[in-house]
Amino acid sequence: MKLVYHPRVQSEVSEILRYYDRISTRLGDEFWAELTRLLEAVAAKPERFHFANRGLRRASMGRFPYHILFRIAVGRVRVIVVRHNKRHPAYGTIRE
Repeated sequence: MKLVYHPRVQSEVSEILRYYDRISTRLGDEFWAELTRLLEAVAAKPERFHFANRGLRRASMGRFPYHILFRIAVGRVRVIVVRHNKRHPAYGTIRE
């Protein structure tokens, strides 16, 4: 399925990458690689991921404490937010 992104997703990912790049450029690259694999898995079979809240599905990263929330629509998956696991549960959920 085609992935489409809420406009704020790009800035969220950029902020996370800057954080990890400050620690180590290798760590930033590893975060990006894992996020890319997760997004590919979501695009391939979005129904396999469980519901979180407000009708959104959640896909969690393995190594990093982040997850994505997304919504399945006809022929596409809309990624709503990329957020830290300790972020408030309502953060990003009202986005369309």
